[in-house]
Amino acid sequence: MKMRKLSFVSIVFLMLMVNCKPYYRLPHHDVHKNNDASVITQAHWLLGIWKSKATDGDLTEEWKQKNDSVYIGKSYVIVKTDTVFYESICLEKKNTTWNYTVAVKNQNNELPVSFKMTRLTPTQLVFANPRHDFPSTISYTQVTQDSMVAKISGKIKGKEQSQQFYMKRYN
Repeated sequence: MKMRKLSFVSIVFLMLMVNCKPYYRLPHHDVHKNNDASVITQAHWLLGIWKSKATDGDLTEEWKQKNDSVYIGKSYVIVKTDTVFYESICLEKKNTTWNYTVAVKNQNNELPVSFKMTRLTPTQLVFANPRHDFPSTISYTQVTQDSMVAKISGKIKGKEQSQQFYMKRYN
């Protein structure tokens, strides 16, 4: 029995070693050296309709490719039949910098706020704006072909806070 248990543990460990790619080994690209097509191609997995269902409301995020260098998106939360949160999003290159620009309904006079792309890997996009309180960082991490985690973080009343949204593809 002990030998069988040891073999099982060894097989599971070996499978994890072979199948898991540690985060630190993912290729990290200097987003400023990538050409437009490279960034758009690496972010292609983001396209589609993503949803996160919760007891306090349903979050939906939709992404479409506008052209060769622009993605447009929208994110909204519906509670029962009311839309309680809505934002429009644009991922595009301005001058030499890729930006994630968002305008939130009923916030900041609906003026857009831009976040600079700071990290790009085949499975992750990270944007930051240290001048913005919350969020100051926005990230998207692809977990599988049909799931991702969106994370926002920053300071609220001087304390570091974050929220994660586990989302599934619905298209």
